[in-house]
Amino acid sequence: MTTLPKPRQPELKTSLPGPKTAAIMERDAQHLSTSYMRPYPFVPDHGEGVWLTDVDGNTMLDFFAGIAVSTTGHAHPHVVKAVQEQVTRFTHVCLTDYPQEITTSLAERMVKHVEKPGEKWRVFFGNSGAEAVEAAVKLARNHTGRSHIISTIGSFHGRTYGAITLTGSKTKYKRGFGPLLPNVSHVPYPNPFRPPLGATAGTCGQAVIDHIEGLFQTIIPADEVAAIIIEPMQGEGGYIVPPADFLPKLRSLCDRHGIMLIFDEVQAGMGRSGKMYSFQHFDGQNGMNCQPDIITVAKGIASGMPISAMLAKESVMTWPVGSHGSTYGGNPVAAAAAHATLDLLEGVVKHSGCGDSLMENAAQVGEFIMAELKAMQAEFPFIGDVRGAGMFIGLEFVTPDGRPDGKLRDAASMAMFERGLLNLDCGEAVIRISPPLILTREEAATGLEIMRDALRALK
Repeated sequence: MTTLPKPRQPELKTSLPGPKTAAIMERDAQHLSTSYMRPYPFVPDHGEGVWLTDVDGNTMLDFFAGIAVSTTGHAHPHVVKAVQEQVTRFTHVCLTDYPQEITTSLAERMVKHVEKPGEKWRVFFGNSGAEAVEAAVKLARNHTGRSHIISTIGSFHGRTYGAITLTGSKTKYKRGFGPLLPNVSHVPYPNPFRPPLGATAGTCGQAVIDHIEGLFQTIIPADEVAAIIIEPMQGEGGYIVPPADFLPKLRSLCDRHGIMLIFDEVQAGMGRSGKMYSFQHFDGQNGMNCQPDIITVAKGIASGMPISAMLAKESVMTWPVGSHGSTYGGNPVAAAAAHATLDLLEGVVKHSGCGDSLMENAAQVGEFIMAELKAMQAEFPFIGDVRGAGMFIGLEFVTPDGRPDGKLRDAASMAMFERGLLNLDCGEAVIRISPPLILTREEAATGLEIMRDALRALK
């Protein structure tokens, strides 16, 4: 095994926005799509590890990793080397038509994390999370011969037509784009902090299961449902962790009715939660099974290079030759980055200061961050909830009477940014903490001190 040197920690300095940043943002506003969001005046120039420096020389601590994408941080030497070596060999030979060892071996590595004895899985490679979701829905409909798909309120599955139909987090993703995919319904997500359907934190999982069974009796024939798609830990909706018994009960419901269970692991997967896939926190608990039929992954799979994967049980991947494909999906350069990322996640290559693997580091440093944030709740009563697993952490802001306080969240987020911490919101009033998985305890402590200083200013 190889141990890589720990990158230097740049001096944290901020003076935002600088003149170069302002000039580029002005050009950006004139020439790029009006759909792009620009929450902070920040234009990156280069990065190293968990640090990003903008075009004016301001260095920021990265606590959002490009929305949980930059698993190994910025310009990780092992990933850079893998990409450079592959570029010198070839950059594209369409995987739909020609097999390539680099993607074959990548598929072999990925399925090892989900296969159980007597169960074989296969992989379809795409370019983005939305593509993986589209592939999953197509496969589920094709395999079952059924058409209906059930998703959840608060979910985010992408912005292509099928994906935005499944998405249930914000109406802005759908407004003006109809008609959308037919035969799609949404059910509540079991949020223990804000339990739906009149349930409690302990009963909301069962309440959602009962709600779905009720729909099967009154509105949606169960034998017309191809799949239920759900994030095992919900991302855009607020970084929500469901009750421990929910996913096994959902698996049992799907088995009763012959429904495919799709887990969207695009944001919480690839080691972010401290396990390769977030559903593995619940699988096997008290002897209960929640193994899905199909899994979608992207974001953290290749440290920023564009690649996604749809994993499915071999017994489910029954669509015929030529029925689905992608020109760029499984690009060899992106696949090389994915191999290098897995090296670090699995501990084949070690990153200095991060234990035996980045998954282990995510679990341990994430536990430290969670404990520190929970301690902050005593000082800041507007922190209503701290939740998550590994480096998938949500911080919810509330009004004195306990309602979501989006305005305060936004003010807190900007105050943290102005002090040198990159972060991103989600849900109604949540700041998500999703740093690169190479974040050390010391770097985490730096970020937490920035957060504490910003919150004290608000208080």
